[in-house]
Amino acid sequence: MVNTNINFLGNRNIFLVFSSIVMAIAIGSLAIKGLKLGIDFTGGTLIEVGYEQPADLDTLRNALEQGGFANATVQYFGTTKDVLIRMKLEEGVSSALLSEKVIEAINKNDAPTASLRRVEFVGPQVGEDLAEDGFLALLYSTVAILIYIAWRFEWKFSLGAVIATFHDVIVTLGLFSLLNLEFDLSVLAAVLALIGYSLNDTIVIYDRIREGFLQIRNKSTEEIMNLSVNVTLSRTVMTSVTVLLVLLSLFFLGGEALRGFSIVLLFGVFFGTYSSIFIASPVALLLGISPADMLASTKESTDSDGLP
Repeated sequence: MVNTNINFLGNRNIFLVFSSIVMAIAIGSLAIKGLKLGIDFTGGTLIEVGYEQPADLDTLRNALEQGGFANATVQYFGTTKDVLIRMKLEEGVSSALLSEKVIEAINKNDAPTASLRRVEFVGPQVGEDLAEDGFLALLYSTVAILIYIAWRFEWKFSLGAVIATFHDVIVTLGLFSLLNLEFDLSVLAAVLALIGYSLNDTIVIYDRIREGFLQIRNKSTEEIMNLSVNVTLSRTVMTSVTVLLVLLSLFFLGGEALRGFSIVLLFGVFFGTYSSIFIASPVALLLGISPADMLASTKESTDSDGLP
């Protein structure tokens, strides 16, 4: 194991300013552009078609536009022979009839013939309910984190962990907004997974800081926290690298269905590791965490254990 002696806490202001700028950009993009919600949330029809030869997306878009589907979104789905067509809701038109019209439009010219693979329809009410439930899940999970860490550690640690997790979620959502990437249910699932990953990383560091507070007497609060972060650094980096290798495989080999999921976690794991080191601990220090807080909690626990 490599022992490091990096002054993470001493340079906290630089990283806090950097993170504030990144968050401001992300929030600004979310406020101005918003998220490009998929049909899981907005409602609509998804049509998958297959070709025996690689398909030309420009030709498909032109054919759909001529057929009256100018707002259709066309993209490859895994391979260049599989194409996904996303359609907005059309009142009074069933998904079966819509898929027939789409197939007719793209097979009208002399281009290679497409075969229908599947059709999925999401109604507007279902999409609205999914959006509401999904974002409520984010809210509830954040509140649960606050309660758990406040009980497990100390409220200053709890607030630091929530701010770090909030940072990861906002920056990740900001990335999707800036790059105009589609936000669907798989992406939402990845964001929830990111919350768990970031929290786990933060708790490992907090646990080591708490041990340092209870065992070390001849160092300042900042020195103990720096030592604790350095001790856990190799574990944190190795865990992140291992996860990133898996996510890179998902990104390159998982196909279009897992593309958004892998992008969230690739970006999120990087910033989750960053926030555990450069945000969670510095915020707790700024809130005034000290060994006295841990000693007081230990004393209260010992006193309560002795009650009849």
